Amino acid sequence: MAEKVLEIQPDLNFDLRREEMGDLATEEMLINMGPQHPATHGVLRLVLRTDGEVVMEATPYIGYLHRCAEKIGENLQPYQWIPKTDRLDYLAAMNNNQAFAIAVERLCGIEVPERAQYLRVIAAELNRIASHLTSFGCYGMDMGAWTCFLYAFREREYILDMFEAICGARLTYSYIMPGGVTHDLPEGLEQTCREFLDYFEPKIDEYNNLLSFNHIFVNRTANVGVVTGERAIAYGLSGPLLRASGPKWDLRRVCPYDVYERFDFEIPVGVEGGSDGIPDEVVLGDSWNRYFMRMLEMKQCVRIIRQALDQMPSDGPIMAKGAKNAKLPKGSIYFEGENPRGQLGFYVEGDGSKIPYRVKARGPSFCNLSIYDEVARGLLVADMPAIIGSIDIVMGEVDR
Repeated sequence: MAEKVLEIQPDLNFDLRREEMGDLATEEMLINMGPQHPATHGVLRLVLRTDGEVVMEATPYIGYLHRCAEKIGENLQPYQWIPKTDRLDYLAAMNNNQAFAIAVERLCGIEVPERAQYLRVIAAELNRIASHLTSFGCYGMDMGAWTCFLYAFREREYILDMFEAICGARLTYSYIMPGGVTHDLPEGLEQTCREFLDYFEPKIDEYNNLLSFNHIFVNRTANVGVVTGERAIAYGLSGPLLRASGPKWDLRRVCPYDVYERFDFEIPVGVEGGSDGIPDEVVLGDSWNRYFMRMLEMKQCVRIIRQALDQMPSDGPIMAKGAKNAKLPKGSIYFEGENPRGQLGFYVEGDGSKIPYRVKARGPSFCNLSIYDEVARGLLVADMPAIIGSIDIVMGEVDR
């Protein structure tokens, strides 16, 4: 396949501007930002068309991490493809496992034991916290703040230790399977989790004092890359990006799955500057709001996990009988779950055998990245890391 050639639209006012500015006139140029640039969060290549320091166009080029994941899913049984879902969004593997498992269960009519559903929620929300901590730490580093990275990964380590105790892995877990989960909680882990939540919740306010309300950080992110609620919906944005622009939409609330309907929690949305201690420079839908959504969501994750630990049955099965080798009936299903980056969807089509006829993933990062060119135009090259970091993409899920 021939490589796509970047088409540059001519600037009709270029000659006029050069004539007016004389010796101060600049020329347009193309800048490759990536795929090895540290601020692109993976193997993402951004081609910037600039006039001096001003970005006229920003074109994302993807595909450097493509691994044919969906085609592999059409040659394996669902439980065998679960490890591949880990590697789509490798910062939120539990959430990926959960979404694909539920899609298969709804296609096959599998009833998941109640205790297993609570274990799924606990694992998914812990993973959401771990993912948001990574986003917080790396975004701070992108903006020149090194300390928050150390703080974030200090707390994230406690979560990874719990995951290691549950399933033996620290990044790609393969813990949530069609029919339930692979392991019950080890003895003492429930108490360890409660102690972690008591320790972690006050740390969020510490993070806000360290970075969220830091004057330099606010100047780098407030009123930068603004996305209105209407544009967010038009581009198919979801998750923290959508909510940062105003719409109050969370699949855990509007289309609950597993046992999310039993929990009391709030859906944070974007805020305007000058209210409740929010910096005056902040604008609804800007990069600061996209970042701050994750800080607010971590508090709600703590709230959900505490309720799940309190409500979870003390014993019971954790896997539905016969789920591992269930045949997929003729027909199709599409299910979306609330991944830390947005709405993660799986389309699964069966033909009566144990192996799916068709598997397709709808990655939130792939859709969220589509807005980049529109919000980048007219800003400075130095603003590009602020925008891409606020989107919080994972390239394994973009390319698949």
